[in-house]
Parts: sequence; C-alpha cells; structure tokens
Amino acid sequence: MSHIQSRPGDAEGNRFFIPALQPVYDALLPVSETLLRVIAGFALAVHGWPKIQNPMGLTGMVESIGFAPSWFWAFALALTEFVGGILLLLGLFTRPAAAAATVVLLVTVWFHWVLRGEGYSGAELSLIWAGVTFFFVARGGGRYSLDRAFGREF
Repeated sequence: MSHIQSRPGDAEGNRFFIPALQPVYDALLPVSETLLRVIAGFALAVHGWPKIQNPMGLTGMVESIGFAPSWFWAFALALTEFVGGILLLLGLFTRPAAAAATVVLLVTVWFHWVLRGEGYSGAELSLIWAGVTFFFVARGGGRYSLDRAFGREF
C-alpha cells in the first residue's frame, strides 16, 4: 500500500515530505522562473552593452578563435548578447533568444576551457549561464512573459 498522495495530472504521485507545501511551491514556480529569466536577460544585456557600442572592436577576438568573416561574427555576438538579453528579460521571442545565447555561451566554454587552457575553472560561469539559457530554450518565457501575454511562442 502506497502512502504517496497523487494529484490530478501528477503521474508520479506526490513526493513531498510535507505535502501541505505543494501550494507554496506551485505559487513560487512561475515567480522563480520569471526572476531567473529577468536576471539572465539583464546580465546578458549588461555584458553585451559595451559590445553593441563598438561591435567591430571584437573582430580581432572572434578572428583569433577561428570565426570568419570576423565582422559578421563580431556583430552577431554583440547583437546576441545585448538584444538577445533584452528579449530574454522581457520574455519576448524567448526560445530563439535563449538558443542564440546558449550557443554563444557554449563557444565561451570552448574558448576558456580549450583555447585558453583554463579548464573547468575558466569555463565554470559560462557553463552555469549556458544551463540557465538552455532552460529557457526548453521551457519558454513562462507565465509572466510577453510571449505568453501575446499568446504565441516559438
């Protein structure tokens, strides 16, 4: 006989030690997703702000890691970080913005870990942020996003 309670739509049953906390967790989920999305978008936009002011200043760096034509990739990097960060913050076109950011972040993992030889310690933050942005690729903008307000998502 199982003592696990289930709720409608929960095929695995209730696994909480304190089932009375379920409503608290249910209420916090959309707020926590929104907070994570807003922080991630803000961080990307702030990080991209200097790049968007002078995207061609990145050509040497992107060329040094093998991306050609460097003018294209420098502009794409600046646009992805700054505009993509704003889109993520707002929850607008969340999945494509998060997907682009995830790719950029995975390139930075490769750059720090492999090219600069810094290993995990050099790539750690990029790995964490790539995990965060990938979450929004899979999940979308969430309840409190412009995507949801417009009723359309990718």
